[in-house]
Amino acid sequence: MTPERFNTAVLDWYDRHGRHDLPWQRDINPYRVWVSEIMLQQTQVSTVLGYFDRFMAALPTVADLAAAPEDEVLHLWTGLGYYTRARNLQKTAKLVMERHGGEFPRDLEQLTELPGIGRSTAGAIASISMGLRAPILDGNVKRVLARYLACDGYPGEPKVAKQLWEAAERFTPHARVNHYTQAMMDLGATLCTRSKPSCLLCPLREGCRAHLLGRESAYPVPKPRKELPQRRTLMPILANREGAILLYRRPSTGLWGGLWSFPELDDLAQLDPLAAQHALRLGQRHELPGLTHTFSHFQLAIEPWLVRVEDADGGVAEGDWLWYNLATPPRLGLAAPVKKLLKRAADALNAGEMT
Repeated sequence: MTPERFNTAVLDWYDRHGRHDLPWQRDINPYRVWVSEIMLQQTQVSTVLGYFDRFMAALPTVADLAAAPEDEVLHLWTGLGYYTRARNLQKTAKLVMERHGGEFPRDLEQLTELPGIGRSTAGAIASISMGLRAPILDGNVKRVLARYLACDGYPGEPKVAKQLWEAAERFTPHARVNHYTQAMMDLGATLCTRSKPSCLLCPLREGCRAHLLGRESAYPVPKPRKELPQRRTLMPILANREGAILLYRRPSTGLWGGLWSFPELDDLAQLDPLAAQHALRLGQRHELPGLTHTFSHFQLAIEPWLVRVEDADGGVAEGDWLWYNLATPPRLGLAAPVKKLLKRAADALNAGEMT
């Protein structure tokens, strides 16, 4: 297929079958497109829908995001994972306010200079909200093009990525680029899926080399598998007589940066020094079911212990420590495993397991 036939086929399909009612397709502006694109990185549309609506209701403009407390931003992001995305969102919002007068720059290079905005995200912002001709290469588009070209090699390799970017540039039209960008993402999300692609419904099947070869499942070439290392940590869930849980804010960089979590110990022997540090008198201890959380580069086995605090004589509810009220929880950023363990702790306390 020539580039013209390619993008015409994609646009014709989009007009008949594409998605036209996603929340970020309404009241289109660079801010809404940008937030949706960041949320959609490594996250399915079905998951993002509710998060996007809540985020926009709380922080409807880039100025609102720039001025919001970090805890509010992380609270709105809780459960989406990859929390660096949320911290970069706020960094970028502040830079847009400070350096660009509250307007996203209409320039791809300047967009990619903003935290968390790579080449593909910049292309999506520029094409969808500004009508600029800019290619994208998110996960869905990579899959469509890798199959269409029967592109050998893992797309994360520089040589393969270069080939796919050249194809993305070649096929991107000069007109209706906003619709074409959305169409390519839709095509990958709804037809050219990871497993069992719907090739008979695909507008590109006549020119798709993977389809002609009958090897759709071979592309894109998967990332070489590497066994994830295992780590273990013990998390004490310290509960006072009012049922509040002691949390601390993690450092802004690193794992779960800026989120509120439980202390982490190597073993129970470290519990008494922790209590002494905060002038806590501890009582009954109860082991909760363990939890394994998988990160992109390792697996974390969490051993949670619910521990009764009989008396809190120190100033732990200060600075980076606070008592988290389970009945009326504050709006804080919590990692998904911490949120699950808070629920387990609440269930155990309500069931009278800590009397």
